[in-house]
Amino acid sequence: MHVLEMVNISKEFPGVKALDRVNFKVRKGEIHALCGENGAGKSTLMKVLSGLYPAGTYSGDIVIGGEKKQFHNITDAEKAGIAIIHQELALVKEMTVGENIFLGAEPTKRGVIQWDELYHNAAQWLKRVGLHISPDTKIGSLGIGQQQLVEIAKALSKHTQILILDEPTAALTESEVAILMGILNQLRSEGVSCVYISHKMPEVFALADSITVLRDGHTVATLDRKETDDDQVVSLMVGRELTERYPRVEHRPSDTVLEVRNYNVWHPEKRNQKVIKDVNFQLRKGEILGIAGLMGAGRTELVSSLFGAYGGKATGEVLVEGKPVRIRSVSDAIRAGFALVSEDRKRQGLVMGMDVKTNTTMATLAKVSKLGVINDNEEIRWGLKYVQDLKTKTASLETPVGTLSGGNQQKVVVGKWLMSDPKILIMDEPTRGIDVGAKYEIYHLMNQLVDQGVAIIMISSELPEVLGMSDRILVMSEGRFVREFDWRDATQENIMQAATGGK
Repeated sequence: MHVLEMVNISKEFPGVKALDRVNFKVRKGEIHALCGENGAGKSTLMKVLSGLYPAGTYSGDIVIGGEKKQFHNITDAEKAGIAIIHQELALVKEMTVGENIFLGAEPTKRGVIQWDELYHNAAQWLKRVGLHISPDTKIGSLGIGQQQLVEIAKALSKHTQILILDEPTAALTESEVAILMGILNQLRSEGVSCVYISHKMPEVFALADSITVLRDGHTVATLDRKETDDDQVVSLMVGRELTERYPRVEHRPSDTVLEVRNYNVWHPEKRNQKVIKDVNFQLRKGEILGIAGLMGAGRTELVSSLFGAYGGKATGEVLVEGKPVRIRSVSDAIRAGFALVSEDRKRQGLVMGMDVKTNTTMATLAKVSKLGVINDNEEIRWGLKYVQDLKTKTASLETPVGTLSGGNQQKVVVGKWLMSDPKILIMDEPTRGIDVGAKYEIYHLMNQLVDQGVAIIMISSELPEVLGMSDRILVMSEGRFVREFDWRDATQENIMQAATGGK
């Protein structure tokens, strides 16, 4: 029996048809994966279902348990048993876990909040999701994985029957992902239906009963998970067969462009804590150097310090093309030839409310200004160059970056740094949160840049990506480089062994 049917849903934005007669059905007590490239319409469809886009702003029907429904806001959808957990969690960090779970639905008596009842009930919901913490704990003191479980507890407290999770594991560790999967399997056994949006095929195939693929705002197929495989799903997502996920190119590295000697970095707040310990490495022109390691190994701290963006004290020598450089700020790093595509593009790579053109030129304003005055025509010329070169999908250069898909946002970040003509391009998790097709385009771009003589440092938590794209691989553990591999000798097993302290 289908607990949810979305029939011929269409939704338009100015200049863009985001959904075109999409059909989507979910059975009671199933986990239904919703897959597609960024911009395919997955999040838009779920925003229609959860009341974020109210009735009247789209066409088509939502049928819950055989009854047609119209949602004018999120509260209407919640009353019908639908809850959505977004990639960016919507919790108030200064409030307690209990206050967050019942925010806007506090138990009251004659207008007075019944705190004992609130915390007692919150404890029951936390127990349901396997979270063994006190309900009076402040949200801000919890890790992302625990916050995710609080969001699920909050949704279940509203007697949710259809739980929507949008990229729920993007910021979770492997152990937190395992806990989340266990809870979703438990909810399925209790008859709760889940809509699971993810780019991660191993998760989709580990969890889902059914898979619906969207492409360019259309429903392409709904498949039984047991009767398909990830190659078929990927080819449906991108509209073509990807014969190889990682386009391996034989690079010809030349001279050393970066040398780091005896490099140490201290934590910006815990000043006695050393996060990078006596690191030595070289990077050559025309190569991709992969840096692998577990979360917390120090990879991001190392590259953000080299880029002048970490804030903690650093000692040691940094040489660019054989000449010592002193980097005390991001401006120093840019002048020395560094560029950093950071792991969190929304907070550190882009200004989400600004348009594509402004984001592209903001790191190199000297190229588009004279005597402190920006030349609009030059700004348009440069913005257009990188939109065309990187094949960025955007309605115009004036489109706010925040409205673009993740893959297209990443292209704007890359364009911004290419405009600075870097010698050393650092890419920290370059394909996090972007779809398979956009990943493939980023990989091709990396190969083109290397062929042009740019040296790339790539940090990635996805070992197939490290193995597929790197010429050399350095493995980091507890702030040190512990092993170096040529790509021909590296395997997932020996990288993980080095990262976890094995021989």
